[in-house]
Amino acid sequence: MATNSEVHAFPDSLVFARKLGGALGRPVERIALHHFPDWESGVRVRATPGAPAIVVRSLDDPNAKLVELLLAADALRRAGAGPLTLVAPYLAYMRQDRVFAPGEPISQRVVGALLGSAFDRVLTVEAHLHRIEKLEEVFPCRAASLPAAPALAQWLREHAAGALLVGPDEESEAWLRHVAAEAGLAFSIGRKRRRSDAEVELSLPALPAGVTRAVLVDDIASTGATLAAAARALRRTGVPAVEALVVHAVFAAGSLPALAEAGIARVVSTDTIPHPTNRIGVAALLAAALAGEEG
Repeated sequence: MATNSEVHAFPDSLVFARKLGGALGRPVERIALHHFPDWESGVRVRATPGAPAIVVRSLDDPNAKLVELLLAADALRRAGAGPLTLVAPYLAYMRQDRVFAPGEPISQRVVGALLGSAFDRVLTVEAHLHRIEKLEEVFPCRAASLPAAPALAQWLREHAAGALLVGPDEESEAWLRHVAAEAGLAFSIGRKRRRSDAEVELSLPALPAGVTRAVLVDDIASTGATLAAAARALRRTGVPAVEALVVHAVFAAGSLPALAEAGIARVVSTDTIPHPTNRIGVAALLAAALAGEEG
């Protein structure tokens, strides 16, 4: 990434963008945003012709944000900026990577094509991928999903020494194994059966003897149903202290009280999505990936 890169951010992502800009040693330009009476969006950018542009926006609430991102990319190109890099700490629409029932789209491919045609590079953290290995399989441009394991492991070493890490299902095993190895902690994997978005059944294997503290670790928490089911299973086995650590804090309304009721004493998340549980910053991970291109 050239040293004259400019960082551009929408109002909702300014806090994160300033962390990223600080790590890169670059100022942040605010993308002006307004809405017309029919709720069409208008954007305006300030760009230096010829300067590479980094656009920062996390894609929670994606239906409201995607069109504005595409407009900003067009505005930057018309202003002479380029190449364009999208930094989306949370990247939405990645979970549906196949047709699960007749009549459904593959939304991962649709959104990948849109963003990949507007930007020259897409960078995110811990994309919600299951049946594909690399983000570049989805995007027609350069794309990468950075692992959150280093940031999670550092927090665990500092705040959860000796805890047992617990993953909610078999799909999380490889990812959790990486986090556990970096943190120097043991882990266990549950078995999940999802009945609906808000109803989950979860069972655990036999846990190591003498476990007094468990930390549930997941890449994304939406309704919190999986974390709550896992917490109840842990409490049934006699584990007295249960906490939760997630990368992307989507957390639907009412989910945090439900987690507390299930016995989770503390919830910690990264700052990919602004949320009161944010305790772990990932701007340094993204900045390192961007700055690495200078060499």
